[in-house]
Amino acid sequence: MRIIAELPHPEFKISILNMNAKFIIKIEKGALEQTYKLPEMDLTDGVNSVFELLDEAFLKTVSARFTEMLKDFKDTYYRYNY
Repeated sequence: MRIIAELPHPEFKISILNMNAKFIIKIEKGALEQTYKLPEMDLTDGVNSVFELLDEAFLKTVSARFTEMLKDFKDTYYRYNY
């Protein structure tokens, strides 16, 4: 697996990786991570097509999902410890 690009974002870290003829979009915020895998042959313009997929609407849903993930984890942590 090799990192081929990193995109700046004020809220989370976005890395584009390449492995086994797939682009892997890895988005991290703190201890949480979201990963999306796309076959290279599904994209017409290579990694540039990946950049186009990461539009503002998508990143907004990613942010909302991170909020849900953190809530879910806090809820389960609370059940475990109390």
